[in-house]
Parts: sequence; structure tokens; C-alpha cells
Amino acid sequence: MAMQFILNLFIATLWLLLQDEIVPQFSTFLIGFIVGIGILYALHRFYGTQFYLRRVFSIIKLLWLFNWELLLSSYSVLRQITTPRLQITPGIFTYKTVLKGDWEVTALALLLTLTPGSVVMEVSEEGDVFYIHAMDIEQSKDAVIRSIGKFEQAIMEVTR
Repeated sequence: MAMQFILNLFIATLWLLLQDEIVPQFSTFLIGFIVGIGILYALHRFYGTQFYLRRVFSIIKLLWLFNWELLLSSYSVLRQITTPRLQITPGIFTYKTVLKGDWEVTALALLLTLTPGSVVMEVSEEGDVFYIHAMDIEQSKDAVIRSIGKFEQAIMEVTR
């Protein structure tokens, strides 16, 4: 991925130099960068790796998904807090993840902890089981499991 990006910068610089402008323009460099994207996309199968912008789009998708889940869970927590009588049953449940590797497991744990209403209390020694505390086990367990599934899929798109 990094090599494709460096090659794209090289193509854009070469494009800028071949335009023979007295004062180099950023717009010329940008056009060269876009031309480089097209060239690299046409030739990416010869590198044996996926196209590098695919991972960039996956990262943007993961960030958007986190912000959406943050908004939904914040609304849920706010609704629980503002009710006159607190009717929650906090609890702990386990979740077995399909993610492998320290980075993937850590990213999922952080995303879940940053989302209001759930906290990852512990991760097993093998790194495949999460112990999660939910604010309202009856209502939020299903929502947390759905968001975990979405987060896992998005993390796998970024890392694999």
C-alpha cells in the first residue's frame, strides 16, 4: 500500500515536471495525482496486493460507522438518563470475536469502550473473548452485539 502511494506521488511529480510550467501549480500536481490513481488502478493486479485507495475508503467507512454508532448509543444513554425512574438492569456478557491479531482486537475493544452504554472490561488471554459490561443488559445487549458485528466487518476490511 505504501509503495503504491509513493509511486503515485512520483507519477504526479513527473506529470508536474513534464508540463513545463514556469511556476509549478498545485492544480497540475493534483491532475497528475489523479492520472496516477488511474494508472495504478489499471496496473494494481500486477503488484499482488489490493489497490491502496480501497483501504483508505475502508478507513473512512470505519470512522463513519463509529460516529454513527456513537450517535445512536449516546441517544439511548441520554434517553435512559432523562427518564424520571431509572429502569435499567446492568450486566456483564461475553462475546467471542473472529478477529485475530493484537491490532484488530485492540481496535474493537477501544471502539466498544468509546461507545456509551458499553465497556470492555477484559479480554481473554487468547484475545478472542471479550467481557463486556452493558448499561442495560435487556435492551442494549442486542444493540451492542449488532454494533460489534459491524465493527468487526469494518476492521477486517481495513486490516486484511
